[in-house]
Order: sequence, then structure tokens, then C-alpha cells
Amino acid sequence: MPLALTQALASHFARTALGHVTREYPNKLDHVLTGPQDAQTPRELHPIFYGSFDWHSCVHGYWTLARCLRRFPDLPEAGAIRALFDTQFTPEKVAGEVAYLARPSARGFERPYGWAWALMLQAELLMYRNADGERWSQTMQPLADAFVQRFKEFLPLATYPVRAGTHGNSSFATTLALDYTRACNDSSLESLLRQKARAWYGSDVAYNGFEPSQDDFLSPSLMEAACMSRVLDANAFPTWFEMFLPHAEHGQPASLFTPAAVSDRSDGKIAHLDGLNLSRAWCWTLILGALPQGDLLNVERVIDRHIETALPHVAGDYMGEHWLATFALLALDPHR
Repeated sequence: MPLALTQALASHFARTALGHVTREYPNKLDHVLTGPQDAQTPRELHPIFYGSFDWHSCVHGYWTLARCLRRFPDLPEAGAIRALFDTQFTPEKVAGEVAYLARPSARGFERPYGWAWALMLQAELLMYRNADGERWSQTMQPLADAFVQRFKEFLPLATYPVRAGTHGNSSFATTLALDYTRACNDSSLESLLRQKARAWYGSDVAYNGFEPSQDDFLSPSLMEAACMSRVLDANAFPTWFEMFLPHAEHGQPASLFTPAAVSDRSDGKIAHLDGLNLSRAWCWTLILGALPQGDLLNVERVIDRHIETALPHVAGDYMGEHWLATFALLALDPHR
């Protein structure tokens, strides 16, 4: 397969996402029951994002469709994507999603992974610069505003980062949210994100964690470094990176340069490792782009190997199919 985003690959990703963003079941809800009245179906709870096995995967499934349509407006699936967005992105349905967030029991709903993907979806819609994008982004803005407010309320309380290789990872959410702030010129949220990232990671040196874990889809170390490549300027980042991963120029620790093995793609947690390979490729690309030329030798081949290992498995078993195309897009089209 080509190691760049082509129209053929974008079409493949779009077909895959169209096959699951409105597939309600199976479904893994992030939902707190406070009484029998709260026992509702995914579609009743979430009028837009009820598909794709879980709420956050549905959100970034829509992002996948939006990115593919923006990059290749003449996709064979373009008409189906536009029709879906017109059907789903309505003021009434957005109000339903916002109302869910207002539940007292939903304070921690999808924090921070789903929050960040909701902002990434809005950022993608804002970048359309046409009548469709203007209509969709204006309709979706109240939902984005709700998540911006959540970030602004939560970040001052987040004394410590979450360094997991899964949904709670703080550096992943920070990186995505920064993309939103740049798309909409939200300088107050951008400043808060930058300040918090420096506080969390600015003094980290000589990383010696053990990676990967069995259900990682993010590398805690590479995700942190990718985040700092967005936060620090061109002079500061190389110094920070050398202190953080002092042996990276020699390919150490080797586990960060070697694709993870996936033993059972029908197991939802083990299937995360395909996502790990794709997100590592994305992270290495961001890191490499922020370093002086020649600082990391052979990393381009490392990136290719990670993509080659995972890309054939974007579609297949539903445990990976409902989300992996998004991470393939990050790996193949990392700079929007």
C-alpha cells in the first residue's frame, strides 16, 4: 500500500467510516445511571454520535469523513458524506448532545479524549472555507463551545498529567485541542493548553518507561514529545527532546522504534496495538519535523514500518474497523 494519503485510500477510509458512524450496535456507553429513567438507548442519549461502538469513536469517525471530503472533494463517497452531515448536523441534534453534557452525572463524560476529538471535528469543519463548511461549523459550534468550556474549567484542576497509553492521555488531548485553537483563533484556550503542557512535561528528562503495554494505542513517551513539538519553539524543542530521550539518535529505547505485534485483532483491547503503530508513525513525523535535519537517522523508515504493519488491518474485524481509519489518517496526513 502507498505510504501517503491518496484518493483511493481516502475513499477506502470514507467507506469504512460510513459503514459504522450510524451503526448503533454493538455499543459501549460511557453513561452514568442515576435512576431507571436514565436507561436509554445510544440513539436516545446521543442524537448525532450514537454509532461506531462508542461515542468518541463516532466523533472521530465523522472527523475521518470530514477530512477525507476536504482533502478530496471529488471522492466517490462525497455525496453520501454531505447528505449524512446535512442530516446529522442540525440545531436540534446538536442541542441534544449539549443537553447530555449538562447532566450533573456527565461531568467527566469522555474526558479528555472525546473532548479533544469533538474540537478536532469542529476544526476540520472550520477549515472547509465554503458554504457547506460554514453551515456545518456554525451548527456544530455550540457543542465545540461546551467542550472548550470544559477544558478551561478542568485544566486548572489537573495538577498532574495522565501518562497512560489509552484514552486518558493528557498529551494527546492537548495536541488535538491545540489544533482547534489554531483553526478558530482561540488564544485564551491555546495559552492555557501551552501553559499546562509546559508545567506537566517541561522538566521531564531521561524517559525510562516500559512500552508498549498490552492495550496501548498511544505511546506515552512519543505522544508527550509530539505534544511538546507543538508547544515549544524551534530553538527550545530540540534541547528538550535531547534531554527527554537522550539515546533516540542511536535508536534507543528500541521498543519505540519497533512496531508492536498484534496477537488477536478480534480482541478490542489487543486491537489497540494496531492503533499504537499508526499513532507512533504520526508522532515520529511530528517530532522529526521539529528537529534539525539529520538529528534522527533512519526514522523515516521507522515511520514506514509502523504504517506498513497496521494499514492492512484498518478494515476487517469490527473491534478495529470502528476506529482505526482515523489513526491511519493521522499517520498518512499529519499536517492537515
